[in-house]
Amino acid sequence: MARRSYRNHRQRAPKRKRDPSFFLPPPSIEDSQKSLFSDVATGPSIIPRPKHCISRKNIEPEALKVLYRLKDHGYLAYLVGGSVRDLLLGKKPKDFDIGTDATPEEVRKLFRYSRIIGKRFRLVHVYFRGGKIIEVSTFRRQIELDDREAFREGLGPDSIFGSPKEDAFRRDLTINGLFYNIADFSIIDYVGGIKDLQAGVIRTIGDPERRFIRDPVRMLRAIRHAARTGFKIDDVTWQAILRHGDKIRLCAIPRVRDEWLKDIGSGFASAWMKLMLESGMFHHVFPGLSLYLSHEDKAEETKKLLISMLKQVDRLVRTDGKTLGDSFFVAAMVYPLLHLSPQWKALEPVKVRWPTHEVRALIDSIFFPYDFKRADREHLAQLLSSQWPIIFCAAKGRWQKRVYNKAMFPESLLLYNCLQRAQGQPVLEMSDISSKGRSKAKGNGKRGRRRGRPRHLRSRSGGKQT
Repeated sequence: MARRSYRNHRQRAPKRKRDPSFFLPPPSIEDSQKSLFSDVATGPSIIPRPKHCISRKNIEPEALKVLYRLKDHGYLAYLVGGSVRDLLLGKKPKDFDIGTDATPEEVRKLFRYSRIIGKRFRLVHVYFRGGKIIEVSTFRRQIELDDREAFREGLGPDSIFGSPKEDAFRRDLTINGLFYNIADFSIIDYVGGIKDLQAGVIRTIGDPERRFIRDPVRMLRAIRHAARTGFKIDDVTWQAILRHGDKIRLCAIPRVRDEWLKDIGSGFASAWMKLMLESGMFHHVFPGLSLYLSHEDKAEETKKLLISMLKQVDRLVRTDGKTLGDSFFVAAMVYPLLHLSPQWKALEPVKVRWPTHEVRALIDSIFFPYDFKRADREHLAQLLSSQWPIIFCAAKGRWQKRVYNKAMFPESLLLYNCLQRAQGQPVLEMSDISSKGRSKAKGNGKRGRRRGRPRHLRSRSGGKQT
């Protein structure tokens, strides 16, 4: 009975009154985005899901996992940068980068397998199985200082990190300033990137003069995206590139090297090279190579051969799906220029030999002040020096086994055939070369050593010694 009375007289918590705001309709997508700023007129252009082609099916599951975890914990989570541009163009993005209003420390707490990287600009790498990495960056303000300098000056996170709008206007090109919001699957456009995508225009965000002086590498990126998309560079942006191209020499040399290495192996190297030559950036980025174009009588012929050579390399990457290293792409860019130069003709051998030492010294002078990894530098020298044995054997019609038995011979032959196609000359097939080499080796007339006991152990009578 006592137990029953306890249940009957148990105190119950009073019912909570519902907040009147519960009955209000949720804010619209546009109002929720523009509420991030004090001035509603400066809000972004919102493209809802039915009016664009981006689907979550085309986004990698690792990126979706990061986006949803950030959103579920109350943070803004946007797909940013080139991935949005490529998805709108119907291409498969190479990387999926994410922007958020969470600080690097807050992102680090949400993901167990992650780490904060970068000294100048801190961001977070989130790691997944199979070596997949998703890069998460915090929206940043327009500030001239990097993170180290800001902390040294006593500035806190509020002075470094900012809103999505401020982050969008920090980017280089309008087509790279688009955001995809995972909360409502809309496209957020602060900089007019959608209009430029529809019009096929490459345009800088803000004044190109100021942008290029602040970071001259942006000129290379404008040319890169024009080559990869087939878009036209805006006239104001193009004129700024013509005026400030020489300022690329003020940038860090390894940074410039990494930028053009991406372009020669992208599958759009021929279009990129054409724009580099037209804008004059080729002479500023490659001062050593530009000397091979100094002869006016052969300059046009050399340019045509160079672009035709890179078209063959693009076909290998995009059509044939070849996986090649940086040394091959560098060799493909320099070989057409060397092929017509007197320095290359001076290395012509009178017998089968590999002038690796001479080619290595020639490469160092051509690509100064750029430096490469030691393995890539040696591979590049061997690729170019191996062209002389191929040329020598092809001219004689006789192939020595030590030439086609080398491990890198297929790659050397691939480079040789690219130049042959660029010049409209016949190519060499690996099967024909190996068959010719075997036929010559069989009929060399040399007798093999007779098997049996050594001569000094045999008796004169032919019997066994006891």
